[in-house]
Amino acid sequence: MVEAESSLAAGNRQKTISVLGATGSIGTSTLDLVAREPERFRIVAMAAMSNVSALAEAARQFRPDRVAIADATRHQELAEALSGTGILVTSGTDAVVEAASVPVDIVVGAIVGRAGLEPTLAALRQGTTVALATKECLVVAGSLTMKTAARYGATLLPVDSEHNAIFQCFETANADRIERIILTASGGPFRTWSLDRMRTAKREEALKHPNWTMGAKVTIDSATLMNKGLEVIEAHHLFAMPGHRIEVLVHPQSIVHGMVGYTDGSMVACLGSPDMRTPIAHCLNHPARGPAPTKRLDLAEIGALTFEKPDLIRFPALRLAYEALEIGGGASAVLNAADEIAVQAFLDGRIGFLGIAELAEATLSEASRAGLFEEPRDLEDIDAVDLHARDIARAKIQGVAANSR
Repeated sequence: MVEAESSLAAGNRQKTISVLGATGSIGTSTLDLVAREPERFRIVAMAAMSNVSALAEAARQFRPDRVAIADATRHQELAEALSGTGILVTSGTDAVVEAASVPVDIVVGAIVGRAGLEPTLAALRQGTTVALATKECLVVAGSLTMKTAARYGATLLPVDSEHNAIFQCFETANADRIERIILTASGGPFRTWSLDRMRTAKREEALKHPNWTMGAKVTIDSATLMNKGLEVIEAHHLFAMPGHRIEVLVHPQSIVHGMVGYTDGSMVACLGSPDMRTPIAHCLNHPARGPAPTKRLDLAEIGALTFEKPDLIRFPALRLAYEALEIGGGASAVLNAADEIAVQAFLDGRIGFLGIAELAEATLSEASRAGLFEEPRDLEDIDAVDLHARDIARAKIQGVAANSR
């Protein structure tokens, strides 16, 4: 875990923030918190991929110095929407990187997918604090991301609820006294389903997460437990912990988000309502703490918290993530690329639910024969592995479709 000495005193000085991915769920939750404490936070820059209307509305409310829309074809539309505001309007992928490079106290990195990697690295090169919600930065380019943070003395704070929970329980001074860390998983909508029943699972059923409201990709990943597998890979990089000391427990109530076990037998856990504004507020106010309008826990009302081991037979995606982590090099990037192709194929009705993990496993096997598991040295290597893995996955969809229905 990389954490530089904070340059911001825990006092009341207004913090400046850039929000990358301002129109997504993490971005809008961040803006909700900022709106509640305008004297504490000021938005300096915003960026989004293509949602012009939402970005323009947020910009008019928060009046940042600049906004960036990654889709350059939407520049004129955004410029017209913000005409007369004095806000600098920029567009294109380079503009998003520029927005990430603006000097601020905190950059919230919430651009989904490979598109979030370059802006995150740009922010880290400023030596600033990055509240990271872009999973792919650590899954696809974990070594590069962590080395960049260390080289430039940046602080990397995890926004994902599980990793944020581990961060809160992780005693850096006693890191060598930690035996294991535990990530919890809700189990998703199919936690109690049989393999035969999952074989016929419909898109609408897979998108009904029992506890969290998330985008389609993450929700499907939660249903397969691939999301938890990718989080194991993230935790490995964030906390410098080998895979065999990172455990997953299925916890249907989603109240305990993460635990850290120490050599004295102590188990420190972080609990909270399933609301992403809690970990976001923790990151925005770090190293101090600030308010968040989240539901307070009433453990007596909840009554019981239950835990169970994940079933790797019914949910092989989690097993694949551990295997990719053990292989190292480009294996995690291959797994991520294959999963993205597989999830979209399922959402499009081209493969069955069980075909998601099957396609990912088939892609990993082929990628091994193709020599894609060498350690990527830079972004070009990462992109080459990603593109090759996607080609492999696409070529295998038809065969998987025949087996997964």
